[in-house]
Amino acid sequence: MALFIVYHIGSVGGLSGLMLVNLAAGLFILPFLLFSATAGQVADKFEKSRLIRLLKLLEIAIMAIGAVGFWLGSVTILFAVLFLMGLQSALFGPVKYAILPQHLREEELVGGNGLVESATFVAILLGTIAGGLLIAIETHGAMASGIACILIAVAGYLMSRGIPLTPAAAPDLRINWNPITETWRNIRAAQKTRVVWLSMLGISWFWFYGVIFLSQFPNFTKEILGGNEHVATMLLAFFSVGLGIGALMCEKLSRGRVEPALVFIGAVGLAFFAFDVGFASRPLYAETQSGIAVYFENPVHWRITFDLVMMGVCGGLYTVPLYVLIQIRADPERRSRIIAANNILNALLMVLASLTAIGLFALNVTIPQLFMVTAALTALVAVAAFCAAPQQVLRCVGWLLTHTFYRVRAKGLENIPETGACILACNHVSYVDSVVLIGTVRRPVRFFIDHQIYKTPVLHWLFKMNRTIPVATRKDSAALKEQAFALAAQALRNGEIIGIFPEGRLTPDGEIGKFSPGISRMVRETPVPVVPMALHGLWGSFFSRSHKGRAMRKLRGIFSKITVQAGSAIAPEVFELGDLRKKVVALYHSGHP
Repeated sequence: MALFIVYHIGSVGGLSGLMLVNLAAGLFILPFLLFSATAGQVADKFEKSRLIRLLKLLEIAIMAIGAVGFWLGSVTILFAVLFLMGLQSALFGPVKYAILPQHLREEELVGGNGLVESATFVAILLGTIAGGLLIAIETHGAMASGIACILIAVAGYLMSRGIPLTPAAAPDLRINWNPITETWRNIRAAQKTRVVWLSMLGISWFWFYGVIFLSQFPNFTKEILGGNEHVATMLLAFFSVGLGIGALMCEKLSRGRVEPALVFIGAVGLAFFAFDVGFASRPLYAETQSGIAVYFENPVHWRITFDLVMMGVCGGLYTVPLYVLIQIRADPERRSRIIAANNILNALLMVLASLTAIGLFALNVTIPQLFMVTAALTALVAVAAFCAAPQQVLRCVGWLLTHTFYRVRAKGLENIPETGACILACNHVSYVDSVVLIGTVRRPVRFFIDHQIYKTPVLHWLFKMNRTIPVATRKDSAALKEQAFALAAQALRNGEIIGIFPEGRLTPDGEIGKFSPGISRMVRETPVPVVPMALHGLWGSFFSRSHKGRAMRKLRGIFSKITVQAGSAIAPEVFELGDLRKKVVALYHSGHP
């Protein structure tokens, strides 16, 4: 419809194509504000597979009206259809996401959401290509588009008949038909769980970002890049491919579990590549439109196309973990209503995006400038994501650094408890041992670290973000030593993991030295399991003391194979320091990559 308005209608009632496209986006979003609260209740109260089939039948009827609108060339009818499709989508959204946790195990949810999101964007890709090709047909393009919409709706209904029975989550629920009070009730319920509430806000920002960019695509392509309908379709296709790739990458990068750090990485990417699109397109202006072949004759267009693909990839990385967090952490009996509240927040931010774009255009802001403003705001979202989960972000950064510079193999990590407190005791080979462990162990680890290293400029801030515990010898500072053990004991009582290198210093010869008794004191004061671990392959690297007893003197060991190995946990009641050292030594000598 956006292509139909921009390239075939131009303006209606004095409104430009630019204004019409943004108004259309706002009209599509309006039903989410009006009907999401009711939709969430309906999804919780009734069996979901039957609801989906009824909604798909409604879609067929709406698409039939849309075909009439295309046939008559009536913008009024098409706007009405947009509103009705917004209604159908508002009703469908809570069912779509709430049904997944009822059929998938928790460890399958990241992959399941990744498949749903990537399939969604593949459908967007195919629809975008088909829509662009059909609407470009000179004589019957609009009618062909309408018929295609009907056929797709029928296909969707036929597929919905294969959805398995999904029992109602709250069959005795009494529906509150007042959308304002129900919306407020669901938002208040979501705010009780901080992770759910922050995830909702994060997803809502992505839709603000998405509306800003996707609404401007047709005009951006026509007026700035000088491309025709096929170029606009191609760029949307590249963006959609990126989103699908990013959604699927979540499963690989998160290794089957929720990784909040991917949200931060995605937000940074969204900000960077959006800014580059705006910056690169600032001097561009087109008076004529050309096809794909001419488009790629300009080197700047290659750069913008790459940016759009990467924006899509980062969007996939950003959204999938947030949806999974809502599904996992929301109360199962209120899950659909929480998702409905999320849809309302999304809609509010989408309306705000449309109003923001219209307002800035009224102030003569250009499309590239709008993109750069959005990028700056998204950078603030990235900062907020980091502040919300700094340990998770640093752990993910540790994983990226470790796997960039080394070939890492992990063994026996299943011996580290999924929940509850424990102590990780590992040999100390290099200055990056803690980074390797942070990036390998699936839970956040709080490490003991020498107080002098803790004070290192720049690194001090990172240590503090990761809640590292500075420790000193009794000779250096008895008070700091006691404070370190008190902090460790409190962390263990809170169910956290403490990481410690019992040797207390880097190995000078590659072998494991004597263990200090501090770990025995920790186990005695706070009885928790101790997991012996060993790092193999870092001796001889740049960060080890293998070069005449000095570290960081000669660049070597990059891309070498290293092994991180964990042994069976030692119960606190049978813990002995000598036994721990024997187990770490055995793991070290068996850890050949």
